[in-house]
Amino acid sequence: MPIRIKALLVHLLTATGAVLSMLALLAAVDGQWSLMFLWLLLALIVDGVDGPLARRYDTKTNWPIHDGELMDLIVDYLTYVFIPAYALWANGMLQGVLGALALGALIYGSVIYFADTRMKTKDKSFAGFPACWNMVVLVLFALNPGPNVVLAVVVLLTVAMFLNLKFIHPTRTPRWYPVNLGVSILWLVTAGQSAWLDFNEGGIVHYLLLAASLYLCLAGIAQQILPERTSDRIA
Repeated sequence: MPIRIKALLVHLLTATGAVLSMLALLAAVDGQWSLMFLWLLLALIVDGVDGPLARRYDTKTNWPIHDGELMDLIVDYLTYVFIPAYALWANGMLQGVLGALALGALIYGSVIYFADTRMKTKDKSFAGFPACWNMVVLVLFALNPGPNVVLAVVVLLTVAMFLNLKFIHPTRTPRWYPVNLGVSILWLVTAGQSAWLDFNEGGIVHYLLLAASLYLCLAGIAQQILPERTSDRIA
C-alpha cells in the first residue's frame, strides 16, 4: 500500500473520534453513563494510537491536504471536555450556582488551554493539567464522592490547567516511560472494567483505578521536583 494512502488512513482513523463522540453523547442524553464512558474510552484508545501512526507515516508530508493536529484537537475537545462536562451536570454531580460556575469555568478554561501554543513542554509532556476531563469524570463516577468533593476537584484541576505544573504524556514523555505506559494501561483496563460493570464492582478495581489516576496526575510534578537520571529515560 502506498505510504500516501497509509497517511490518509491515519487521518480517517482520527476522524472516527467524532463519530464515537456522537455515540457517547447519545448515550449520555439517555442517561446510559456506562455506555457513554465505553464510547469515550474507545475514543481515548483511538487518540492514543493515531499520534504514533501519524508520526510513523509522516502525515504532514504524505497527506498535507488535511491538518491532523487540528482534527485531533476538535475531536479531543468533544471527547475530553464537552461530553464529560455534560455528564457531570446531567447526572447531578455538579449542582446549583457554584456548580454551574465551575462547569462554565471548566468549559471556557479548556477552550483557552487547547488553543495555547505552549501546552506542550520540551520533553513532550503537558504544561498544566491537559484537560483530560474524560478520565477525571470517569473516576468520579466510579468512586461517587459527595458533591463538595466533585466541586473541589473540578475547581482545582481547572486552575491547574494554567499553573506551572507538568503532567506526563503516557506515550511520549521519555522519563519513566515504562512505568508511565504500564500505569496508563492499568488505568485503561480498570476504567474499562468499571464502566462495563456499571461502576458496581467496587473493591480492588476502584482502588487500582484511583492509584493509577493519582500517579498520572502527580508523576509530572514529581519529575519537576526530583533530579533526572540517565536511567529515567527510554533507550
